[in-house]
Amino acid sequence: MALTINNNIAAVNAYRNLSNTQNDLSKSLEKLSSGFRINRAADDAAGLAISEGLRSQVGGLKVAARNAQDGISVVQTAEGALTEVHSILQRLRDLGVQAANDSNNDKARENITAEANQLVKELERIGNSTNFNGTKLLDGGADFGSTTLTFQVGADGNNNSQIGVDISSANVLAVANALKAQAGQTSTVDVGSIAADDIFRFSFDPDGVGGVAATPLDVTVGTTTLPTSVGDIVATLNGNDQFSASYVASVNADGKLEVLSRTGGTGATATFVHLKSDGTAPAADSLPAAGTTTAAAAISFDNATKAQSAIRAIDTQIEKISTARANLGAYQNRFEHTVKNINVSIENLSASESRIRDTDMAQEMTAFTRSQILSQAGTAMLAQANQIPQGVLQLLR
Repeated sequence: MALTINNNIAAVNAYRNLSNTQNDLSKSLEKLSSGFRINRAADDAAGLAISEGLRSQVGGLKVAARNAQDGISVVQTAEGALTEVHSILQRLRDLGVQAANDSNNDKARENITAEANQLVKELERIGNSTNFNGTKLLDGGADFGSTTLTFQVGADGNNNSQIGVDISSANVLAVANALKAQAGQTSTVDVGSIAADDIFRFSFDPDGVGGVAATPLDVTVGTTTLPTSVGDIVATLNGNDQFSASYVASVNADGKLEVLSRTGGTGATATFVHLKSDGTAPAADSLPAAGTTTAAAAISFDNATKAQSAIRAIDTQIEKISTARANLGAYQNRFEHTVKNINVSIENLSASESRIRDTDMAQEMTAFTRSQILSQAGTAMLAQANQIPQGVLQLLR
């Protein structure tokens, strides 16, 4: 190699290697201090894309696990209330068995009826007041216009990531209405499809003598009152003093409007008309089906025969609540398995993301030590290379 002054190739070479070593040392320090092998896309472009997808999935599953836990809490809240509903129904049945005995005089039967009425009122209160975060659970879905509560238990935006909890069988309001110690009939109506500006007109004859209400009650689909479901119509009807004085509206298990006459005799009627905003009837396919009336399963303890009928009616409601509790218990078991499965998925996906993105500290420390030694050696060699041109001075002397 020629002895030159203007271009010290040995020094340039030593500087280039030292610069590379310093760059490697800087990257090692970044990885060791952050704990990540990939700190920017340039570190591993494909690995970054894959790990970000896995990270999104893990984050979504963690939230989904909390959602499933909320599902368990909702089911436990409903089932806990139904435990007391069962106790009330068992007490009502005991009263029925007691009233079926003719050793009771009229005063005793009045006392039995008084307790039964209070117990049924408590059933009604439980049905109206049991809620989770403001959502009623035991009104058959009337509060939110659906009989199914949906829980997101997956990280993806598809139906396979959801669990629907059908609470239609846990309709304590329907149980209370069925056991009211009074005469009445139940009308069931399919209100059909609901479109904007539609009108639902209700005319009612509570006494069965032709005295239809002078001013029919209109429920209008509009901007201020927006019944977009049967549940909204139920809420509007029950909130009307004129209607609620003689009737109780609810949503049955088939999602249809159900109206119970509180006071009427055998001829009690309620007429339902579904109209367009201009007063004309809607298309035939959205007209409501004809309402059907059946005798209400109201309980009475006036004599031994009626008390026996009351026992049978209460047994029917006990069976319904038992079925509802069994369904809720099944949902709770399902949610518990869902949570376990989600936690396993979180663990495995986190391991996959870690293998791609996290720093192997032992391996990186080895690389860091190597870079440290090379940096010190490179610095020393650069100093030595810078001394080479000094040899020219010896030739000039």
